[in-house]
Amino acid sequence: MAANTSPETPLPVGEVSRLIGGWIDRLGAVWVEGQITQLSRRPGAGVVFLTLRDPSYDISVSVTCYRQVFDAVADVVREGSRVVVHAKPEWYAPRGQLSLRAAEIRPVGVGELLARLEQLKKSLAAEGLFAADRKKPLPFLPQLIGLVCGRASAAERDVLENARHRWPAVRFEVRNVPVQGVHAVPQVVQAVKDLDARADVDVIIVARGGGSVEDLLPFSDEQLVRAVASCRTPVVSAIGHEPDNPLLDYVADLRASTPTDAAKKVVPDVGEEYERVRWLRDRARRSVEAFVEREERGLAAALSRPSIEDPHRMVDEREEQVAALTERARRTLGHLLDRAESELTHTHARVVALSPAATLKRGYAVLQKADGHVVRAPAEAAPDEELRARVAEGEFTVRVTAAPAAEAPDTDGPATEALATETEA
Repeated sequence: MAANTSPETPLPVGEVSRLIGGWIDRLGAVWVEGQITQLSRRPGAGVVFLTLRDPSYDISVSVTCYRQVFDAVADVVREGSRVVVHAKPEWYAPRGQLSLRAAEIRPVGVGELLARLEQLKKSLAAEGLFAADRKKPLPFLPQLIGLVCGRASAAERDVLENARHRWPAVRFEVRNVPVQGVHAVPQVVQAVKDLDARADVDVIIVARGGGSVEDLLPFSDEQLVRAVASCRTPVVSAIGHEPDNPLLDYVADLRASTPTDAAKKVVPDVGEEYERVRWLRDRARRSVEAFVEREERGLAAALSRPSIEDPHRMVDEREEQVAALTERARRTLGHLLDRAESELTHTHARVVALSPAATLKRGYAVLQKADGHVVRAPAEAAPDEELRARVAEGEFTVRVTAAPAAEAPDTDGPATEALATETEA
């Protein structure tokens, strides 16, 4: 029955909460069908907490049950399973919260929600959209960052404040869109495409500050996943919900655990970079100084060597040796030449003494026949035979006038005395 109230006789909040609890109690136990989207089983706790969702109307309600009730179906029921629950509605008056106390849970089948997402995940992975080699590296210092987030959201504030604190000169192009509900997917997709079409945008951050599994469903939509996969600009997923990973985390070029973490990973810290530059500068200076000092020591050591300090000393030391060796060589060569000259003179004298010309100069003559044959014995010459006599100063013709004598020739006279000859002109 409706309560009789007026501005003059309002009901206290506690009374309204008590009345609502009474109306709910009169509803009694009911059978409820839905899909499990969240499941919490704390170790040692005697109560299991679930969230039951109606995908058709996008409505969820909390469910509690004793551990023995859930253990009966624990092997076949998990997040995403569709179940039928026999439960009694309960109203928690101090907090004004409605929940269902389940007395029995019956599995209906594989949950359509998570099962569909899992199937979509496997399908997209098979296409290679999640492959590591497709990930694009983020620029070291982006000049303009595209940010897709909810309007006036904590995610937007965290990204902007942390990024500008790290690098004050960084600029943002913000696209405020719904991040949950029926209009979230098309507007997020359009915002990503618009930012990707701009040549001056260096990186895109898609940020949301967490939420339930139902709230994160837009970031697992296939349309959004394919739009991010086709971007030429690197995309960072910054959905702050650690227990669950929307499909956007797998296709993005970088996953950040929170919007704040995204700002830290995308924008370098100016202080850290300054310290790194200073450290590198000092390291370069030390390296150059060490190199110069090492080369100076090497140069000093080289200059201290005797050959460099007094380069003429080696030449002066060797000059006397060269002179002595030159004189020795000259004397040796002179002795060899003198000895060779003496030997040559003696050999020449012997050759001259033994030559036929020297014999002819002593008054001897050589008799030759017309054919050039030398007459060596008187018997070789015939009477009246013309012979050619060769002497030291020339030659002439002789004729044999008598037969050769029988006795031996006189060795003391000239060779022409052995024959009687007639001189011709």
